[in-house]
Amino acid sequence: MQGLEMPSPELIALAIVQALIMLGLAPLVTGFSRVLRAKMHSRQGPGILQDYRDIAKLLRRQEVAPSPAGVIFKIMPSVLIITMLLIGMALPTVTNYSPFPIAGDVITDIYLFAIFRFFFALSGLDSGSMFSGIGSSRELTLGVLVEPILMLSIFTMAMVAGTSDLGYISNHMATETWAAPGATVLAGMACAFVIFIEMGKLPFDCAEAEQELQEGPITEYAGSGLAMVKLALGLKQLVVAQLFLAIFIPFGKATSLTLPALGAAAAILLAKLFVVFLIAGVIENSVARTRFLKTHHLTWVGFGIAVLGFIFFLTGL
Repeated sequence: MQGLEMPSPELIALAIVQALIMLGLAPLVTGFSRVLRAKMHSRQGPGILQDYRDIAKLLRRQEVAPSPAGVIFKIMPSVLIITMLLIGMALPTVTNYSPFPIAGDVITDIYLFAIFRFFFALSGLDSGSMFSGIGSSRELTLGVLVEPILMLSIFTMAMVAGTSDLGYISNHMATETWAAPGATVLAGMACAFVIFIEMGKLPFDCAEAEQELQEGPITEYAGSGLAMVKLALGLKQLVVAQLFLAIFIPFGKATSLTLPALGAAAAILLAKLFVVFLIAGVIENSVARTRFLKTHHLTWVGFGIAVLGFIFFLTGL
């Protein structure tokens, strides 16, 4: 495994800028999903900037909390945004190395995702609401089903690259495309399956169903707290999509920290993100929501693909 190095001031600046840009683009990607859903349903629907207006409106409203709510309920929105921003800083999005390698290890990022889900679910229990508690239990159950697939698929790629550093994995995949092709393809399929679920798409979830059980943990949030949670959930969609792109489609990145190179890499990244969210939106709006009790039948398929990818790596395929 490669050792971590202290990033230069230029890389730290790049990490901060790219994380802030992700935060700013989060309502745009959720707005794009809503527009695509409306078009596929043959209705006008909201504009692509509607989520910006919704968040701005919520930020001006008073934050209200239920009387049983404790400190977890209050800090959850901040924890969600901070964890996603840390991962966003570490992702090799426009360069073939992590601009913030301190948080660029895959094990660290998996723990950050776990912290996100833990506080998201725990806040529902802390609110004292029955619906929030049920939603929290469903969120944790979904995490138990999908997180092993994500870990196994990413660890397979870490073993292919010989390092757990995201930057080195991305660079290895960009330069050694045909190293362990069978394991890479299967791990990519399993990871894409998990990313689709983590983005809150049907048939596993519906990101707009705030009052339904699957979004139970945020039922009791209002005002600025609800705005931050919405922003964090949109940011997570953007982060997990870029995690997949950084590992499995790491092409078109800048080779130097110059504005022209970074600008061209950013344009290519936006094009790849557009394709990812377009494909996810088309799939989401082409299927019906499955019964939650049947979710494990689908996730076992993803886990089987991840295991098969790991076996392919062990056998050198």
